[in-house]
Amino acid sequence: MITASGLARTFKSRGRTVEAVRGVDIEVEAGELVGFLGPNGAGKTTTLRMLTTLLDPTAGEATVAGCDLRKDPVGVRRRIGYVAQGGGTTPELKVVEEVVLQGRFYGLSKADSASRGKDLMARLDIAELDERLIKTLSGGQRRRLDIALGLIHDPRLVFLDEPSTGLDPQSRANLWDHIRSLRDHHDTTVFLTTHYLDEADALCDRILVIDHGKIVAEGTPSNLKAQVNGDAVVVGVPSEHVAAAAEIAGRLPGAAEVSTMDSEIRFRVPRGDTAMPELLRALDSAGIAMTSIEVHRPTLDDVFLTLTGRTLRDAEEEPAEQEPASKDKEPVNVA
Repeated sequence: MITASGLARTFKSRGRTVEAVRGVDIEVEAGELVGFLGPNGAGKTTTLRMLTTLLDPTAGEATVAGCDLRKDPVGVRRRIGYVAQGGGTTPELKVVEEVVLQGRFYGLSKADSASRGKDLMARLDIAELDERLIKTLSGGQRRRLDIALGLIHDPRLVFLDEPSTGLDPQSRANLWDHIRSLRDHHDTTVFLTTHYLDEADALCDRILVIDHGKIVAEGTPSNLKAQVNGDAVVVGVPSEHVAAAAEIAGRLPGAAEVSTMDSEIRFRVPRGDTAMPELLRALDSAGIAMTSIEVHRPTLDDVFLTLTGRTLRDAEEEPAEQEPASKDKEPVNVA
């Protein structure tokens, strides 16, 4: 569904040359739900804009939804759905009016737009809102409307840019169910960007990690977490025994990254559950009382720190492009 080879983008910003994307290779199969993650400034937004034809690549080739990105950008736009982070609805319109209008933009008749919109709104649990003004919708309701607009022309590939930003936990969980349904029940390929690592972990079949303009890792959430060096363990002991406890922890098989902080020792071991009994026996033999213990399985946060040395939000946003979009392109669906 997406094949990109050597995709790159260089531009000028404040008098300097910026290599925003430096030759990325991407493969997304039909029916996959793929997460595209990276710290701010890593090239994620620029890559997404290229794949959705909003920005011309400086180098490289790509085929998106069966169309050549360079030779047939209009074909790409007609075959994809794109749900932008900020949405693109008109607050003063009714929900049904916005849906029909979006369908008309894609060449559907008014009747077909209304029929297709009715089906989508039912699937996304907003059918009862069709006569409501968009400005009266909650954040979760409006986000589901955005997705309905992105699907009005029945694309086989949809790009979701930060779909749950700003939503409360209940609305996020509800939206996740609808995103899974796109893949599981409607055979839609989903390419998703997010700043929420729990979202990527819960939703995605596979994850691509970009940093400094290059893909630095890819795999299933489980495979990526398996690359992190074991479980993280935090043990509380009296402050006067911290140094001795850290020395004991360092002797555990496979122990690494041993550090101390106030009345805690922190380290990693391949299997926290099997290492704890040995540690407890050693501390007891040394006359050191343990005050607390925590064992954490690796998370995608750990993956990011391991791969990039920073979290998703550590860097500044990517510089804004200085040049206008090409004039010969049709407006892309921005739901």
